[in-house]
Amino acid sequence: MKVIVAHTSPDWDAIGAAWVLKKFLPGWQEAVVEYVPAGQRSERVKKIKEFSDTDPIVRVGDDEIIHVDTGLLPLDHHHTPDKTVCATTLAWDYVRKMLSEAGDTLTSEHEEAVSRIVGVIVEIDHFREVFWDNPIADYQEFSLIGVLDGLKFAHPDQDQLYTDFGIQALNSLVHEFENRIWAEKEIKEKGVEFTLSKGLKAIGFETINDTVIKLSQKMGYTLVVRKDPRKGYVRIKVRPASSEADDIDLTLAHEKLKKIDPEATWFLHVSKKMLLNGTPKNPKMIPSKLTLLQLIDILKSSY
Repeated sequence: MKVIVAHTSPDWDAIGAAWVLKKFLPGWQEAVVEYVPAGQRSERVKKIKEFSDTDPIVRVGDDEIIHVDTGLLPLDHHHTPDKTVCATTLAWDYVRKMLSEAGDTLTSEHEEAVSRIVGVIVEIDHFREVFWDNPIADYQEFSLIGVLDGLKFAHPDQDQLYTDFGIQALNSLVHEFENRIWAEKEIKEKGVEFTLSKGLKAIGFETINDTVIKLSQKMGYTLVVRKDPRKGYVRIKVRPASSEADDIDLTLAHEKLKKIDPEATWFLHVSKKMLLNGTPKNPKMIPSKLTLLQLIDILKSSY
């Protein structure tokens, strides 16, 4: 039996370390997670007098036991003041070492996605979220930090519930980070930048990755247009205006596109900030025949 031992009321570091081991350490996918008071070790190992400083696996009969974030064993960081280290970073380093020795490899995107997640966890574990942008804003409570805290209030003393929730969330985040990394590459390598008449930055893409739109807007592009090379669909979005100088109404583009490509289905959102030609929410929409460069020319002439 394989057992991961974490402290009661597990935080994101304990959950993250358990997740890394269960997801990536060969043979540990079905490991059970048990809980002890913080700083203590499992009763399973109470007869053992000496522990390895490097090997986190403690063997007791047929059981293999790894402590994370507790017990001052190899995957517990509480013996060091190093603020770049936490149980999750130690577990991730250990897993990568084991994978390398076994000749197993992760894709570069997958490894980078997990490394970024681990990087956020170490920030949280050392309380550096207080330095994040606008840390007291209400939207911060929508983060996984706030959700886990709320889960503990709503369901006290249910350690396995917290761990199961955390592992499901982290598994989902791997996909989100992989998609973001892909979008970052698309923006850098495939983005067609152009400037609107007000001097505002805009960018266009021919890609199936819709994340480029949201990420480009966060990077400061006022207008983003994406053409789906598979289905031909088009999405045009502009950032919410911060002043009159960057206030763009897509009504004019909507009117022009309906005249130039009348067979396509064009939907202008009530906000006038989003112009859609095709969406998973309405698969009956007819895609545009216009190319990305033609769309960019229309947008440049409109704004």
